[in-house]
Amino acid sequence: MSIGRRRWRIAAASFAASVSALLLGALTPAAAEVAPGTNADARGQVDHAMGSQIRKHEGDHSNSYTKRRALEPQGLNSDGVSAYATVPGIDVSSWQGNVDWSYWWNQGKRFAYVKATEGTTYKNPYFAQQYNGSYNVGMIRGSYHFARPDVSSGATQANFFVNNGGGWSRDGKTLPGALDVEYNPYGSTCYGKTKAQMAAWIKDFHDTYYSRTGRWPVIYTSTSWWNQCVGTAGDFSSTAPLWVARYASTVGELPYNWGYHTIWQYTSSPIDQNSFNGSYDRLKVLATG
Repeated sequence: MSIGRRRWRIAAASFAASVSALLLGALTPAAAEVAPGTNADARGQVDHAMGSQIRKHEGDHSNSYTKRRALEPQGLNSDGVSAYATVPGIDVSSWQGNVDWSYWWNQGKRFAYVKATEGTTYKNPYFAQQYNGSYNVGMIRGSYHFARPDVSSGATQANFFVNNGGGWSRDGKTLPGALDVEYNPYGSTCYGKTKAQMAAWIKDFHDTYYSRTGRWPVIYTSTSWWNQCVGTAGDFSSTAPLWVARYASTVGELPYNWGYHTIWQYTSSPIDQNSFNGSYDRLKVLATG
C-alpha cells in the first residue's frame, strides 16, 4: 500500500470517529445532566436542576423496588400521626423543555414543582409552559429557587424568586415556593460559609419569603448536606415544610429537628419523582395554607 493511500485511510477513520462521537453526544443529552448537573440556555445562563448536585455527590441508588416503596406511607405525617397515604408528583426545570403534562397526569402525578430562578440572574425560559401547563392539566403546582449563597444575600434571592414566578396565591392549586439548598456546583460544599452563616442565610431567605407572600417556604435539601453545612445551627422545623432528597428504599434520617418530611424526592429516573407524605386532602391544605 502506498504512503499516500495509507494516510488517506487514517484520515478517513479519524473523521468517521469524530462524526460518531458527535452523533452519540447529540443522541444522549441526559448524560450531560448526570455528569456536571448543569444546562446552559441560549443566553449562556447556567441552570442547575433540583438535586443535580445531590446525585453528583451522593449518587442515585433508586430502582424499581425503591420507587414502589417510596409511594407507600412512611413514618409520621404533618398531623404527627402515622401516615396512611401518599401523592405522586414530579419536579422539572429547563432540562425538560416543554413538558407533556397530559402524559404525566395519566401516569398518576398530581402535583409538580417547577424551577423558576437561580441565584440573582437565572430565570427558567420554559417556566410559563411548565408552571401554567401543570396547572391547566389539573395538578397542584409550585415553583422553586436554586440557592446560590455565595453570590448575594438570602433576602435578595427571595425577592428575585418572588418577582419571577415564586409567589403564592390562595387558589387551592398553588404550593408555597421552595428553597432548593444543596451542594455548591462551583466550589466548596458549603459555599465558603460556616454552619452559623449558612443558617443565617437560609433564615434571611425564609423570613423575606414570608414577608412577601404570607407563607413560609418549603426547604428542599439532603440530610447529608444539611448535616455538613447547617447542622444544629438552624432550626426551621416549626415553620418550613421539609422536602428531603434520598434515592433509596426509605426516606432515612431527617435533618435537624424535623420530626417528619412533607415531600420526598426518591429518584431522578426517568424524571425527578416525588412522594407527598399524606393524602390528597392534606396536599390541598398545604396549597391553601
